[in-house]
Amino acid sequence: MLQYKTIALAATVALLSAVSTPNGPKPKAKVSVVTLKKVVSYKVNAEQSKLTWLAKKVTGEHAGTINVSAGSLDLDKGVLKGGSFELDTKTITVTDVADKETNAKLLGHLKGDDFFAVDKHGKALFKITNVTPSGKGAYNVKGNLTIKGITHEISFPATVKQEGSKVIANAKITVDRTKYDIKFRSKSFFENLGDKTIYDDFDLNVQLVANN
Repeated sequence: MLQYKTIALAATVALLSAVSTPNGPKPKAKVSVVTLKKVVSYKVNAEQSKLTWLAKKVTGEHAGTINVSAGSLDLDKGVLKGGSFELDTKTITVTDVADKETNAKLLGHLKGDDFFAVDKHGKALFKITNVTPSGKGAYNVKGNLTIKGITHEISFPATVKQEGSKVIANAKITVDRTKYDIKFRSKSFFENLGDKTIYDDFDLNVQLVANN
């Protein structure tokens, strides 16, 4: 009797093995290959980059420069994804006034508390928060601009061109100075200024040159 049970058990095991392990090669497991996007950060070259400013008043305008001190541009396959740049406000210059004494007076005023207060706030910073492509090499850029320790969101159009390991970005940024506590001779805060009025908006023309 025991012999029959042993034979029956062996037959059952063999049958189960045949069912669970069919003849032929086992199917290979499918392996999914995930390709991660590689965002490359390009370091801004402060010496090759430049920024000019233009401010207007009722009776004319003034122009100058501010040095770019640091920054980066982040690209994925040539498409802008993010970035930032920093300005050294202590390097601000006036380029449209030839007379040295008048130039120095205006420059001193710009560096003072009525304007950029460079001794207290030596840096200005812009950091991208969102980028929307608007054409080949063209973008609508949104980000946070900090001047005098005050931060506001701002947006502007920009172009970005990649040349090998070099990236060149250009943008014109219009800034409302009163949002950054620069209210000197602003008609938004003072009455009866007449032809002494300085307009609230000023322009920053930025060219960033960055290398990988």
